[in-house]
Amino acid sequence: MTEPRWLDDTEMRAWAGLLETYDLIHRQVELQLREAAGLTMVQYEILTRLNESPDGACGMTELAERMVASRSGLTYQVGQLAKAGLLVREPDPADERAVLAVITAEGKDLLESAAPGHVRVVREGLLDLYTPEQTAQLAALMDTARAHLRRVVPVIPPRPRRKRE
Repeated sequence: MTEPRWLDDTEMRAWAGLLETYDLIHRQVELQLREAAGLTMVQYEILTRLNESPDGACGMTELAERMVASRSGLTYQVGQLAKAGLLVREPDPADERAVLAVITAEGKDLLESAAPGHVRVVREGLLDLYTPEQTAQLAALMDTARAHLRRVVPVIPPRPRRKRE
């Protein structure tokens, strides 16, 4: 058995700092979105992804992959947004087995009203702390990590196979 490559002090500081920074900015954004729009961060992200999609629509599987979310968790959140009238679920005309999530006018309006506060919190809590050069470095570092992890991590775990009897 080989000895693990333990983290040195700088690596540990980087790892712990990434985790704590993410937790803190996530909490700050979540609080702002709940107060301003009654949305969770996941719900805001769903609406944002739909709003950015052609025709304001996206298949549930594709949406789960893009958001790195479980199918069941995404289905629940989409259901909550549908109950609130912020999106609708429709059959996918290209695949009768698939379902599309489609943002509604109400969803777009809520997103538009929540976005300025969301951006303000992200800027004040993180991005405005850095120079433009540092922000570009951070973006490049995250691009590298994201691309690597997208290649090696199963984004949506395969569904368990049912035993045939």
